[in-house]
Amino acid sequence: MHTLNAENDRIDNWADTLMSRLGIRLISASAQSTLAEMPIAGNTQPRGLLHGGASAALAETVASHAAQIHAHSLYGEAGVAVGVELNISHIAPGRGDWVRACATAVHLGKSSTVHTVTITDEHDQTLAVARVSNRVLHN
Repeated sequence: MHTLNAENDRIDNWADTLMSRLGIRLISASAQSTLAEMPIAGNTQPRGLLHGGASAALAETVASHAAQIHAHSLYGEAGVAVGVELNISHIAPGRGDWVRACATAVHLGKSSTVHTVTITDEHDQTLAVARVSNRVLHN
């Protein structure tokens, strides 16, 4: 679906994944801050509002991508980040064309990461806030 340069790490393996099916597009990426957007169309519940599960998947995606970049910075290609906890609070309904998620690092350690994720709509209204923890592994 997308290819980023080495500075943002690789995501050329997103084809045929949930991220591709949800239409998530990575805008910028680093271990400290990762930003992505996702269309609302196709990611709604029956009432036409953004599905909470789609918001949760978006939050985990941006935080885990940031954690993966951190794992690679520590351990090279042997570094892997795996999600261990996701907590999300839905604040407002998602309407419109797209939402944007920004993951901000709270903790970047040798064996774990924690990111807060804020999901906003195209009018910068906060729709959800999440906390995502990842375990950093290496071979």
